[in-house]
Amino acid sequence: MKYSVVYSSNTGNTEMLAKRIKEIIPANDLTYFGKADKAAEEADIIFVGSWTDKGNCSEDIIEFLNNLSGKKVFIFATAGFGASQSYFEQLESRMASNLPDDNQVIGSFLCQGKMPMSVRTRYESLAKSKPDMANQMLENFDKALSHPDENDLLNLESEVKKVL
Repeated sequence: MKYSVVYSSNTGNTEMLAKRIKEIIPANDLTYFGKADKAAEEADIIFVGSWTDKGNCSEDIIEFLNNLSGKKVFIFATAGFGASQSYFEQLESRMASNLPDDNQVIGSFLCQGKMPMSVRTRYESLAKSKPDMANQMLENFDKALSHPDENDLLNLESEVKKVL
């Protein structure tokens, strides 16, 4: 079995997950590791990861997924908002919806990821007009600072091993 790992990472969170997947896959079986590229399509199973951009995966990953045909795909992603498993399920569904019907999602892993400090500054500005909303967003931001953490990486490893 041959594997590819394709990812887009805006802040390093998704790259951290991609690197952990790379460590798990036997080196001789890994045919591609990196940004979205046609060369990745040669694998039997493709691990595809993205940061979350307005509730979906990044544009380059959308384009990559749209062009896959007849592949087994494992989806992974990070998102700043991580308080809700249902939110992760929505993100996974949105990512998977970019795949043509002849592909098969064989697994997934999504976790919270830290956000840039500029996001915290924006939330702090919101506190003047919407203090309740801002406080929830700031609390989530602070919680996200430690993610992905070692527990996230262990959970990812468990999900990846299920498909190897």
